[in-house]
Amino acid sequence: MKVQESMEDYLETIYVLEKQTGYVRSIDIATALGFSKPSISNAMKKLKSSGYIEMEERGSIRLTEKGKQVAMGTYARHCVISELLISLGVSKETALDDACRIEHVISEETFVCLKNYLKPKHINK
Repeated sequence: MKVQESMEDYLETIYVLEKQTGYVRSIDIATALGFSKPSISNAMKKLKSSGYIEMEERGSIRLTEKGKQVAMGTYARHCVISELLISLGVSKETALDDACRIEHVISEETFVCLKNYLKPKHINK
């Protein structure tokens, strides 16, 4: 099942916030994305009913294994695309913004080729 772009963004945000702080609440997601708390609440209900997240009694949100797989894939595409754009001379701000859009539409074949293209550049650093 293909996950909608907005849901990928939510899952990626949860993943990044959890890596940074170890704890994610709806308000943290709303702040990170600049959305209203009611919008986030609606999205979290959909993600929970689809099996991508679990919501604990104290308000924390955790990715399920299914959600983590989607989030990690989206985050990996974001990182590779933004790194490539920056290496081409695109400003960091623009590269990050563009990567947010491209990460949802790039084919797996193209992503793998971009990732393989960047690998040697890390070895030489």
